Amino acid sequence: MLNTLLQEGLTAMGCPLAAETQLSLLAYVRLLEKWNRTYNLTAVRAPEQMIPRHLLDSLAILPYLKGRRILDIGTGAGLPGIPLALARPDMDFTLLDSNAKKTRFVTQACAELGVKNVAVVNDRVEKYHPPAPFDTIVSRAFSTITDMLAASRHVCGAAGQFLAMKGVYPQEELAGMPPGYKVTDVPALVVPGLSAARHVVIIVPVDPNEPT
Repeated sequence: MLNTLLQEGLTAMGCPLAAETQLSLLAYVRLLEKWNRTYNLTAVRAPEQMIPRHLLDSLAILPYLKGRRILDIGTGAGLPGIPLALARPDMDFTLLDSNAKKTRFVTQACAELGVKNVAVVNDRVEKYHPPAPFDTIVSRAFSTITDMLAASRHVCGAAGQFLAMKGVYPQEELAGMPPGYKVTDVPALVVPGLSAARHVVIIVPVDPNEPT
């Protein structure tokens, strides 16, 4: 049942993934379900709900990733980082979270799944100083866009971008964008099995004196 849900969802999204990758995604869901019983990693309990709400929702931003170095801030149980890393083995992902319980799970999940293109960091993004800046910074659970930008500007490359995953179109947040950034697009995301609205806000850093 789960493999059918995943396969049909990927087909509907126009997101073809190799059979081996799909098996790894399903194995991740099984690990998440298992650890969730003890560690309370996600409010979503049923594996059949994890397919649309976690896997497909995460993979919906695949077309918007750019560059090789990707940072997932506030990754929690590895979302969207692990599904994205499985789908794009040619990219290098850093999954960061300040919750040690969650980063332990992410580390164990990556080890069991044999994911080679992920580094796990247990830290607050404000205190994190990577060896090199990132090309794309992704956030699925940060409180506001303004807070995300303030916390993570120092880890974004000059030609980098931010992808803020949101539900309904974040009109108020966009109206309060701080100087030094430009919103280039806010595409709606189509996630099979989810009736709720989903958007991704694409933001790039600019010269504060440049008109937005």
